[in-house]
Amino acid sequence: MNARSKPTPLPEQTQFSVLTPSRGRLFASMMYEGVLLFAVTFLAGYLFDTLTQSRHGLALRGTRQIWLFLVIGLYFVICWRRSGQTLPMKAWHIRLQSTKGGALTWPQMLARYALMWPIPLAGSALIWVAATLSAWPAFLMFIVATPFLVFVPTWFTQDSQFLHDRLAGTRLISVQPSKNP
Repeated sequence: MNARSKPTPLPEQTQFSVLTPSRGRLFASMMYEGVLLFAVTFLAGYLFDTLTQSRHGLALRGTRQIWLFLVIGLYFVICWRRSGQTLPMKAWHIRLQSTKGGALTWPQMLARYALMWPIPLAGSALIWVAATLSAWPAFLMFIVATPFLVFVPTWFTQDSQFLHDRLAGTRLISVQPSKNP
């Protein structure tokens, strides 16, 4: 058994222990989530363009970004509220729960969603600045890697939880696949 798969006791509840998903499973789930979010944002963008009659992707850009932020947040909160899992999390046997081991509260879900954004956005800003200062626009292609910057803080904690989970009072746990007869 390697260090990644050792049970980690919950701070407030030590009667049982949980397994923290490996970074590989979290990464795979995140990649799958990206595929689903492509569909969610495509449909939300189509609905936005239909309702606003915009004919160009840059028309109403700020409003479109707010709309997509809200739709993506709604997707996550609905999934987390129902079962603590999105479809990719179900596929990779990962569940989101409160650090106390119970169901998530609305403030926890909203905080987790809001706190997922600062690290990737800061990384995107740094890449944009580097591309601007270097006068090398091709450097902007590295923006696609910025969502994975959320993994950096996991290397500095014992339980390998994301920073946004620590701040929101949530944690990701491994769950056993259900056995259907």
